[in-house]
Amino acid sequence: MTVTLYTNSASHSVKESCYFSLSAVLRVAGSLQKSTEVMKAMQSLVKIPEIQATMRELSKEMMKAGIIEEMLEDTFESMDDQEEMEEAAEMEIDKILFEITAGALGKAPSKVTDALPEPEPPGAMAASEDEEEEEEALEAMQSRLATLRS
Repeated sequence: MTVTLYTNSASHSVKESCYFSLSAVLRVAGSLQKSTEVMKAMQSLVKIPEIQATMRELSKEMMKAGIIEEMLEDTFESMDDQEEMEEAAEMEIDKILFEITAGALGKAPSKVTDALPEPEPPGAMAASEDEEEEEEALEAMQSRLATLRS
């Protein structure tokens, strides 16, 4: 009787562990099924060829921007070089003029401080007519813009 009791207890323990492992397998299968559904949904949302095309376009644009940036940097560097050359040329011109004038240029003031009187423009009336024409042209453009917007 004790042997039968131990046999039944062992059989019961084996069955119980089988049920636990079966329930664990069922939970894993359910999780895998949900994971598969999620992957299918993600695949339908994410179109790989479209993303690849977009990334290629973005790469091209970034390359263009890099090239443009390099060109701008080169241009600004050459502008700095030109300014330095202009300054050096001005200094050489000043030296030559100083030698030609036998130093008289060095005695002359560097700037004229007297302001010249401004003459009255001969076409003062013509200027006001030009301003009126410009105002009329501006009003015409604004009315065209307003009609385009509406």
